[in-house]
Amino acid sequence: MPRKKGKSMKEQRCILAVLAHPDDESFGMGGTLAYYARQGVMVRLICATRGEVGEVEPDLLKGYQSIAELREHELRCAAAKLSLTSVDFLGYRDSGMRGTKENNDPRSLFQAPLDEVAKKIAALMRKYQPQIVLTFDPAGGYYHPDHVKVHQATVRAFSLAGDPNVKIADTKPFSPRKLYFHTMPHGVFKLAVKIMPLLGMNPHEFGKNKDIDLTEIVGTDFPTHARINYRSAAKYRDEAAACHASQGGGSNSWLQWLQRYVFSSDTFMRAIPEAQNDPIEKDLFEGI
Repeated sequence: MPRKKGKSMKEQRCILAVLAHPDDESFGMGGTLAYYARQGVMVRLICATRGEVGEVEPDLLKGYQSIAELREHELRCAAAKLSLTSVDFLGYRDSGMRGTKENNDPRSLFQAPLDEVAKKIAALMRKYQPQIVLTFDPAGGYYHPDHVKVHQATVRAFSLAGDPNVKIADTKPFSPRKLYFHTMPHGVFKLAVKIMPLLGMNPHEFGKNKDIDLTEIVGTDFPTHARINYRSAAKYRDEAAACHASQGGGSNSWLQWLQRYVFSSDTFMRAIPEAQNDPIEKDLFEGI
């Protein structure tokens, strides 16, 4: 979505989401991104990898040279549905799930020096000058090593971006106003943990690759400082998710139905400025 005429970049409201893989932007905080984009906010995405390790059905790879090429195509489709202003890739390789051999690949995000990743993110913060930065919670949502690394690097980048003593190419210091961590919808997953055994499913083995433990997610809790109701933009989130066909997007599972119709909101923990006993925010730009 183009910038509104008559407004400089400093005046234009901007959100920068820093995530790890193609599909994180849709399956995670996609409702919030679509909601703000449709309010005229510039919504920009940094994606650390191209999801090379994701499992893909062979038929879906026809016409593509690699999984990375397919998943980048899916992300660009989703970005259009969400009306994202831009997408930047950091160029690291997908590290795979915890304890897999892909964690040891020297090209992986997991193996990259934290400061190196942080400076790449900080450079884009300086370039785009967002008021709001969004990323994963400290557990990376479900303990994916790339999610955790992106969380750590984004926190570091947030302080580096505004430090005049930190030189990053020809960029000038810029300090975003607020940093939020997207937190997993525990209401959805607590209900799922109860329902799945009744359907003959194991809540310890959730997801396309059976590598997500929902009970572990439910057991890790973070405070909620902002709740964004994206019901008015839910259809765009669903259309974006459907772009990620290789990762099960658009499958219309019972859990996706539950999230769409019962829990059409995203929750966030506010890291900066640190929340005290503030009321739960309904707008990320509150106070700006």
